[in-house]
Amino acid sequence: MDRRQYLSAAIGLPLAAASARLAQAATPNPISRDAVLRDKEIPVFGNPDGDVTIVEYFDYQCSYCKSIAPVLAKLAQDDGGLRIVLKDWPVFGVLSMQAARLVLAAKYQDKFHDAHTALMTKTGRLTESRLIETLRETGIDMERLNQTLQTHDETIKAILMRNAAQAEAFGFQGTPSFIVGTFRIPGVPTEKQFRQMIADVRAGKDKAAQ
Repeated sequence: MDRRQYLSAAIGLPLAAASARLAQAATPNPISRDAVLRDKEIPVFGNPDGDVTIVEYFDYQCSYCKSIAPVLAKLAQDDGGLRIVLKDWPVFGVLSMQAARLVLAAKYQDKFHDAHTALMTKTGRLTESRLIETLRETGIDMERLNQTLQTHDETIKAILMRNAAQAEAFGFQGTPSFIVGTFRIPGVPTEKQFRQMIADVRAGKDKAAQ
């Protein structure tokens, strides 16, 4: 796959504003391997102890992100060794940021996966009222969710800043963008390409070029 590049090649690239703010706050390197692949604040789809990680940088208003969502779900279902980390990168404005914050807050009700899936499978244009309605339909306590946003505001902000710093450092131009093992993948791979990259990671081919 000629668009395939390596995570190691991106390490050390200068970060943009989000990374600068992180540095000023003495936050650990946002593009370290652990920060990228194993952010403890972000719930995992698939096998949390899997041997191959796919990281997606996505936006809830991105039609391409919605189109790739069932592919990722199928990969996780078929491959018991796969862990998928979904990182909000709200690039389509205020509503995208609101959706990202609400879904991240939903994890405190053990509803992250339900909320994420509901929004990614929702058809039509996202509006504030549709956003709230969709989350409420998953059984989320909206009053508690709003309280959570206040209580965990700094944690949620830090997650979104890390995600943005990583995406900018890797030179991604938009959503969706992916890390597979240590392959850096801008754009939308096919299911076949995903499976090949997963096989390459297991074969150690991503490490061979480092």
